[in-house]
Amino acid sequence: MNAQPQALNVISLAGVSKRYGNVDVLRDLDLTVQRGAIHGLVGLNGSGKTTTLECILGLQQVHLGSASVLGFEPRHLYRAEGDVVAVFDTPSLHANLTVRQTLSHAAHLIPAQKKPSASGVQPRRSVDEVMSLLGLSRYASFKICSLSLGNRRRTSIAHALLGNPKLVLLDEPFNGLDAGGVDEVLALIKTLNRDFGTSFLLSSHQLPYLQSVCSHLSILHGGHIVASGSLEELLQGSDAKLIVRTPDIARAQALLEQLDGILSVVSDTGSLTVTLATAKPAAVNQALVSAGIPVDELVHVRASVESLFRELTSASTDKSNSRAIAS
Repeated sequence: MNAQPQALNVISLAGVSKRYGNVDVLRDLDLTVQRGAIHGLVGLNGSGKTTTLECILGLQQVHLGSASVLGFEPRHLYRAEGDVVAVFDTPSLHANLTVRQTLSHAAHLIPAQKKPSASGVQPRRSVDEVMSLLGLSRYASFKICSLSLGNRRRTSIAHALLGNPKLVLLDEPFNGLDAGGVDEVLALIKTLNRDFGTSFLLSSHQLPYLQSVCSHLSILHGGHIVASGSLEELLQGSDAKLIVRTPDIARAQALLEQLDGILSVVSDTGSLTVTLATAKPAAVNQALVSAGIPVDELVHVRASVESLFRELTSASTDKSNSRAIAS
């Protein structure tokens, strides 16, 4: 039996580049996923998220750079013996098998027990257990072709969890799920991560869902990672903003532009967007009121994954456009 290398990071990509024909899809991409993390990978459509997952799994050959998954090169990932599983956006299951038949067939392909680890031998999960985890028990006798897209997605995830993997890659895991289904998948990810130490890489454009579950985040744009780190660190580094509505826009803007701790004040129709450095919302409100400027509304726009994503991708696009014009 091949001994599995022990690594601090479950995924490490360094300087990875991938092109299709003359099109560079990934350019000098660096990505690190720590052991025990729930790591989100976000990007616009066509940014290279699925290609990145395929390079990690060895389904695509990189042109430059290196990759390591659980200490293995992607081409040797078979040696991980089922410790790495992936579920892509479109479920690929036999249409005429029932849910139970699908999972039972997969279970026969998994060893009865996985190799010993520091925490002891981890047995595979039973078919009934994964059906219960994913809320599929009542659909056990349903054929795959008769299931909704959401339940086909649940079956695919159940299929992936049979072997009790150490690393799970999910491509758009929330597509096709209703609100209740999303909540169940989010709860499942949190439970597996907390109770079993399962690491996750989630590729999705559903930013609020990622913010609710992820410990780390990487933003992919223009073929490379423009920001990566713990969610807490990334959001702390994002500028806080205030939306101020007042009938005296001109005087309010002139005052706030002179106030300490403010980075910028941008006027819009009937409101001001105030980017804060060290100034507090209460101090901004007090300064306006003390100057006799009426404040109809003051809204503190807290940092979010969505606002951070928009800020970074628009800035990156502007820089790319500037370089194109200059050349």
